[in-house]
Amino acid sequence: MSKSIAINAGSSSLKFQLLEMPEETVVAKGLVERIGMEDAIFTISYGEDQEYKVVEPILNHEVAVEKLLEQLVALEIIASFDEITGVGHRVVAGGELFKDSALVDDEVIKQVEELAEFAPLHNKAEAIGMKAFKKVLPDITSVAVFDTSFHTSMPKKAYLYSVPMEYYTEFKARKYGAHGTSHRFVARRAAEMLGKPLEELKIITCHLGNGASITAVDGGKSVDTSMGFSPLAGLTMGTRCGDIDASLVGFLMNKLNITDINEFVDILNHKSGLLGLSGVSSDMRDVETAAAEGNEDAQVALEIFVDRVQKYIGQYVAVMNGVDAIVFTAGIGENSKETRRDVINGLTWFGCAIDEERNNTRKEAIISPEGAKVAVLNIPTNEEVEIARDIERLRK
Repeated sequence: MSKSIAINAGSSSLKFQLLEMPEETVVAKGLVERIGMEDAIFTISYGEDQEYKVVEPILNHEVAVEKLLEQLVALEIIASFDEITGVGHRVVAGGELFKDSALVDDEVIKQVEELAEFAPLHNKAEAIGMKAFKKVLPDITSVAVFDTSFHTSMPKKAYLYSVPMEYYTEFKARKYGAHGTSHRFVARRAAEMLGKPLEELKIITCHLGNGASITAVDGGKSVDTSMGFSPLAGLTMGTRCGDIDASLVGFLMNKLNITDINEFVDILNHKSGLLGLSGVSSDMRDVETAAAEGNEDAQVALEIFVDRVQKYIGQYVAVMNGVDAIVFTAGIGENSKETRRDVINGLTWFGCAIDEERNNTRKEAIISPEGAKVAVLNIPTNEEVEIARDIERLRK
């Protein structure tokens, strides 16, 4: 039996999950936080609720990888490095180069680095993670899995902006989307749960978390998605504003005496969304609590969140000329029965409905009534499993 490790590297973090394949059994998972600092936090969960946690200097990603692998042996999670036969790296931006996951070699690493202009905080770190694993485990199957690749099936009418065409041809200014690995996983799982071929279904997948996006999946392919050139576009999110009028940027910069566009983009990315609207928190649970206690701004924030989700679902029913299933996933989608209920209760004209008893869950379930015209499902996402599957698919 082989084991694959799924890696999600951030600018100062490294999240991982070790899976037994092809059974897809989680053996261990963990996180290295505050990489580059003297007080980095390294955590591994494994076995029967066992946990290893240490605070120590971890000054770069290569050291993080070395410590991770050493500790897997020290904790007897694996007997030796030989048990790990594959590693999959989540990469945010694949641009137009990567329409599928790819085996990692020096050229792929170089291309991931070059694409960092589309995701500077992520691609650089992900390339470092690839190099680190290549150094420690040079002979195992190494795969890059791109957030954007699932969305490369979008037609031009969906991904082009209505700006001069040379901005696309010269600078590749277009919609790329994100969360593709999650959308792909839950769409496939929805088809399995409904007992129908994915190729025959029109599915709207709602990845609702601190970052949120919605995708129209027609016959298993992404035909439109709410995030745009960057993850800033689309829905109201935890701290991101989602869609706004571009003229508002110039107006507010003048009013606030901001001259650096990057400063204002930072506000739109980190101080807006649920946090900016409510003044309470970027966490949906906190906003729901505040609204229940009579905080009017928090209540309006919830209503705006639901409104934007409903509008995108409505758009995508039109884009696909119908819908067979709507899927909720990610932190809010999986766990907030109130959000699911409120979204679907505003879409009854389309034949959508919620069964209150079925909806009272955080687990995988069909939450629409028996015989409903449109199936509504709650499906916890599992990007790590999807990454591990791609390792198996592309294994040499």
